[in-house]
Amino acid sequence: MGDSMSGDNPSDQNELIGLRNKIDQIDSEIQNLITARAECAQEVAKVKMASIGQASAVFYRPEREAQVLANVMKRNVGPMSNEDMARLFREIMSACLAIEEPVKVAFLGPEGTFTQHAALKHFGAWANTIPMPAIDEVFREVEAGAAHYGVVPVENSTEGVVNHTLDTFLTSKIHICGEVELRIHHHLMVGKNTRKDSITRIYSHQQSLAQCRKWLDAYMPQAERIAVSSNAEAARRVNSEWNSAAIAGEMAADMYDLEIVNEKIEDNPDNSTRFLIVGSNPVGRSGEDKTSIIVSMHNEPGALYTLLKPFNVHGIDMTRLETRPSPSGNWNYVFFIDFMGHLDDENVQNALEDIKLKAAEIKVLGSYPKAVL
Repeated sequence: MGDSMSGDNPSDQNELIGLRNKIDQIDSEIQNLITARAECAQEVAKVKMASIGQASAVFYRPEREAQVLANVMKRNVGPMSNEDMARLFREIMSACLAIEEPVKVAFLGPEGTFTQHAALKHFGAWANTIPMPAIDEVFREVEAGAAHYGVVPVENSTEGVVNHTLDTFLTSKIHICGEVELRIHHHLMVGKNTRKDSITRIYSHQQSLAQCRKWLDAYMPQAERIAVSSNAEAARRVNSEWNSAAIAGEMAADMYDLEIVNEKIEDNPDNSTRFLIVGSNPVGRSGEDKTSIIVSMHNEPGALYTLLKPFNVHGIDMTRLETRPSPSGNWNYVFFIDFMGHLDDENVQNALEDIKLKAAEIKVLGSYPKAVL
């Protein structure tokens, strides 16, 4: 039937015509405002380049962006959800920023992975995303100035921390500039040549296979499970075989033109992954911030208590604590700690001063806006 009004009575037709005219008028006003915003972004770029030069100008400000999106959600009165409204503004901001300077973002590749999804969720569709083969390569790309920012996974709600990311921070000079929380949905997908009743092997990343174990046990117990380097690689392989399927995300299905035959087969419906945004410059206050540090403690009784006490004394909410082996080999404890607050906050400064009195070493990875979307 489409949008035909042939079956409408005259009064309904008049009402629909009036509403459509109103929508056209609103669309025109929205377009004019977006154009005005883009022109304003151009003026911001001119001011920055005139004052400090193009080479030194920083166009993307994580704290400013987080404030804008938080304000969008506060102003929202429906019927759209806060998240949907913020996502619309996220894309408007991404397009406007691209006029100033397209943001180059390195991510743990290949293309079609959840890490790329996280990068686009955070920076918007106008970001130039660059796949890298390993986590330390993402860090090096940013350190060398070939990318403005990098995106790496750090924590999964079911599989735990990504140790390679934590270990890379031990030697890197890079700052944490933001975080992204992404709900992870795994789908079973096949290619155009796949015989759906003859699937004997399933490709996916090792973690994804683990996160879908119960579903696979119940519905595809005879199929061989083959771990590959990424879910995107799993999707790529399926197109050249007739007897295989892949477990991957929706982006990988779109990229390799696969058919999703079973949706959301993950065992835990709340499965999510946290990603970190890394960059070369420290980030100012947004008003709702986190700070990440690495602390090495001497191997002595009460070391953990000594480390945690200042957080309690100064009223700081610690959100994560992880332990890794010390690279120095002297059996010191190395703790990765996330907590609420910014380095510029007085209570944070006081707590860090107390920790320094007892710690063998402390390294601040950065303060950054708490994930808005």
